[in-house]
Parts: sequence; C-alpha cells; structure tokens
Amino acid sequence: MSHSSAGLTPPRPWTPLTDDAWVALLPYVFPCSPQGRRIADLRARMNAIFHLASTPGDPWRTLPPEYGSAQTIARYFRRLTHAGLWHRLLETLADPALAPNHPLRAIEYAICRATRRAARLGGMPLLLLIRKLGLRTALNGPPWLLPDPLLSEMLARALPTRLPTTRAALAALKPRLKAIAWLEKAALGRRSMPRVVRFGWP
Repeated sequence: MSHSSAGLTPPRPWTPLTDDAWVALLPYVFPCSPQGRRIADLRARMNAIFHLASTPGDPWRTLPPEYGSAQTIARYFRRLTHAGLWHRLLETLADPALAPNHPLRAIEYAICRATRRAARLGGMPLLLLIRKLGLRTALNGPPWLLPDPLLSEMLARALPTRLPTTRAALAALKPRLKAIAWLEKAALGRRSMPRVVRFGWP
C-alpha cells in the first residue's frame, strides 16, 4: 500500500500518463466513455483531467489549449463521475490485493485529486465511500470539517430509547445528551470552508 498511517497518499507531481498507467486505467475509463471515441482521445482527456486536478481550485478554462475545448473536458469529467469511475478506482486502490508496484499505484495521487473535484457531483455516496475506504487524500477538505454520516448513525444509536422518569436520573443524563448534541453538530460538518483550508489540504 502507498498510504501513510494517516490514510494520506504521498503526493506526486503531475506527469502525463505512461503507457503502463494508461493500459491499467483504460478498462475503468472505456466503459464510461462515449461509444466510438478513439482511445487516443480518451487518453488525452484523462491527461487533461489529471493535469487540472494537480492545481487545486483552478477552473476548467485554465486548461492549456493543447487539450482542446475546456467545456468538452468538463462535460467528460461529469460523465465519468456520474458513471461511477472514481468510485470504482478508489475501491480498487483500497483493495489490499492490489500490488504496491501496480501501475495504478503510480497515479493514485492523481486519482485522489481528481476525486476531490468530483466531490460535489458525487455527493454523499462518494463522501461515504471515501471515509469507508480511508483514502483521505480524496476528501475535498480536512475530514473533521466535512459531514460524517457514519458518526451521525453511531450517535443515533447512542441516544436513550426512553427518558428517565425521576429528576435525579434526568439530571445525570443531561451531560451525556449535551455531548451527543455537540458531536451531532460536528457530524454535520461546516456549511462553508475557507478557500485556504480546502485547497491547502494535502
């Protein structure tokens, strides 16, 4: 595994996809792509996506002109996201059976960075998957500032099924309810996150 003990993937500078990395990536990309699209075009589009993902916060229009229409690349990225590409790639990367020298490992950081861009499109299911798999580099911000549905479920189970009937028992329960309420608020995450925090997240 290429993850650190904190679940973070070591960063790598962006480079175009190697032949080995592209061959490993193609079985995931091809089924999500328009039929009849040339393989060379798909590779160029993935290079464009990973290139932009390496510069957090940059809009699609900043893509170098050699990649073609930025709007076309953005539409393709949305199509891949809705087709579940990033979900499947993350599941593969989190599989302990994937060898450390597998070509996908060489682009794991790029995949995680691209997944960050897909966060809003993927919504809560994608966030839940990232948390479940422990690939924290794929989160679009520090995990303690993002919603945590798993924590919400755990807290719901921790609530008492019946309130105590005596004043003394109710007073004893009050600190516990207060702590649960605080944790539940934290589980909802921040409504907004400063740009410096989002794009400064490793």
